Amino acid sequence: MNYTVHNQTIDLGNGREITLETGKLAKQAHGSVVVRCGDTMLLATAVSSHEVRDDMDFLPLTVDYREKYAAAGRFPGGFFKREARPSDTEVLVMRLVDRALRPTFPSDYHAGTQVMIQLMSADAEVLPDSLAGLAASACLAVSDIPFDGPISEVRVARIDGAFVINPHRTELESADMDMMVAGSMDSIVMVEGEMAEVSEDEMVDAIEAAHKAIQAQCEAQIALAKSTGHYGVQREYSHENHDEDLRSRVNEALTDPFYKAAQEGKSKEERKASFKSIKDSFMETLSDEERSEKAFMLRQYISAVQKKAIRDLLLNEDTRLDGRKPTDIRSIWTEVDYLPGTHGSSIFTRGETQSLTTLTLGTKLDEQLIDGALVRKTEKFLLHYNFPPFSTGEERPLRGTSRREVGHGNLALRALKPILPDVEDCPYTIRLVSEILESNGSSSMATVCAGTLALMDGGIPIKAPVSGIAMGLITDKDSGKYVVLSDILGDEDHLGDMDFKVTGTEKGITACQMDIKIKGLSFQQLREALEQAREGRHHIRREMLHSLPEPRADYKDHAPRIVALQVPGESIGPIIGPGGKIIQEIQADTETVISIEDVDGKGIVEISASNKSAIEAAVAKIKAIAFPPTVEIGEEYEGKVKSIMPYGAFVEVIPGQDGLLHVSELDWKRVDRVEDILKEGEVVKFKVVGRDDKTGKIKLSRKALLPKPEGYVERPERSRGDRGDRGDRGRDRGPRSDRGRDRGPRGDQQSSSDSE
Repeated sequence: MNYTVHNQTIDLGNGREITLETGKLAKQAHGSVVVRCGDTMLLATAVSSHEVRDDMDFLPLTVDYREKYAAAGRFPGGFFKREARPSDTEVLVMRLVDRALRPTFPSDYHAGTQVMIQLMSADAEVLPDSLAGLAASACLAVSDIPFDGPISEVRVARIDGAFVINPHRTELESADMDMMVAGSMDSIVMVEGEMAEVSEDEMVDAIEAAHKAIQAQCEAQIALAKSTGHYGVQREYSHENHDEDLRSRVNEALTDPFYKAAQEGKSKEERKASFKSIKDSFMETLSDEERSEKAFMLRQYISAVQKKAIRDLLLNEDTRLDGRKPTDIRSIWTEVDYLPGTHGSSIFTRGETQSLTTLTLGTKLDEQLIDGALVRKTEKFLLHYNFPPFSTGEERPLRGTSRREVGHGNLALRALKPILPDVEDCPYTIRLVSEILESNGSSSMATVCAGTLALMDGGIPIKAPVSGIAMGLITDKDSGKYVVLSDILGDEDHLGDMDFKVTGTEKGITACQMDIKIKGLSFQQLREALEQAREGRHHIRREMLHSLPEPRADYKDHAPRIVALQVPGESIGPIIGPGGKIIQEIQADTETVISIEDVDGKGIVEISASNKSAIEAAVAKIKAIAFPPTVEIGEEYEGKVKSIMPYGAFVEVIPGQDGLLHVSELDWKRVDRVEDILKEGEVVKFKVVGRDDKTGKIKLSRKALLPKPEGYVERPERSRGDRGDRGDRGRDRGPRSDRGRDRGPRGDQQSSSDSE
């Protein structure tokens, strides 16, 4: 064996543990670690280039996460039977890890860096996304890549009132809080999750519980790095050259003009033009040689001065770029029912951010199938977010759905999911699509607000309206001053130290997403930001409800009509029928679409149609099978002729139960052919006149509902030996084929005779 394996163990409590291993796999990567919990194993690798472009002024970091189907003993779906483009689930994990890692690299390190995390073995109960951040940080910790870590990422859930770190999959089903929290030894760097209308204090308590677990995982990474000899050993690099004289000239020339321009409270485009004019005027004072040879430095120095001017304005004067105070919310206007052809629509505009959101209602057949390596399920609620380039006045080609669009759509979905009605009250498959038409700050929160209004416009009986707000933070390390900003602009997001999105109802928080760009954010600052966010959310919700205070009483006229009902599990088979015969007949007869599934031993039936009467007819047929009424002798019924025989017709009395309408019971007069009176598929009225004592079959009569002809004489019953009219005797005794079946096949008769 030409390698040395190093291990560390992390105790999660309750007999669960995480192991970190390095030195066995992927040794040509600059850092590699295998993280294991139960039977779940992640391989994480990190590689960073030694070459850097001269004009690079940022870190080109790529984080990839892939789930191998073989890890769960499954074949990938599709024609090619191999893993292809990442699923939305994988993209969301990539974003979770990327947002936690990116702030931990040195600001002057610009080498192309790639972190890859792969699920190699799966445990049905261990969720791999709660281990991905730990794996990514650990492989960097045992490498020579410059990295101001370690960090880690855990899931914290509240189950039966107690916080559980990295709960099992089945445990998570009963949680009322589900959050992913990332942090370092001394601070939190990222939070994302969904909650069942919890308070701000409860959310902070969950983050504090998560941070304790993160600290233990960071200590394990440090111990692992020390055992390999890589702790504190990082490669030398020099990715930036600076001209301090030029930096000083930029500061002196631009600080005051930028500060004054920031004070003017202009719109986004006006500010951009004003700042550009100041930059252009300064650039004209430089020589051609400085402009060409020191363009990289100039770009950095000018950007830094502009950033400081805006931050100083906020810290010193509580004045923002658009003239607002820190707690002010931009003007809001909303409109519902804007698009006549949709099942619901709304426009939400806040300042220079605008979302046009549409609602589409569908049946169970429209549910999305999630076919991943670990999960195969269907989703009844979909939310898609589109961010076209014109929303920011840009021109760029469209290249499919971006990671950002997936992430923002998922945040809005998690915000609205807790307030959707139960399936019994709203059996629809629901799709919301947010088209961002303008963007200058928190288009994901605009999507939440517009989504709420679109649901209400479409008549969805939501439990409570949800609003969302994006909060910011500006700090000064030297003075200790800080200011929390409500409803941040795009520039305030870019130049600030925090982007904290919070959504909720009047009762509490439903979802959150937080990214911290600085170290040392205190929990007191976090609580203050959440309290200010609560006031902002309530203001935005009140403004939203001016357009529509509550859900409409009914769906749009052109929306499909769907009802759902629950039936006993044992009735699923009879409803479907042999080969689907019964359910197909009901659909054809009532012109409806019906689906049925077994959920925890109960049958959930969903019926959709374009009109109410069709649904009522289908419901009656389904209920007659699931809750069969007693067929009463002497009662009148109406049913379809199922089949015609020489001796009569079999007619459906109630769904699933047929009766025999004998040829002699069709009319008071003699009937030679059943087809002269009835046709297959025809609906006929009849009376139940009895049951066969031996077979229990239901006997029907059509003639009992017809008036008796004048002068009609009832023929007396004849004895079996009476040699009366042969035709009457044949009718009384039934057709020859019936008699043959009652007596058994000819072979059996012969055997009986021989034995006698």
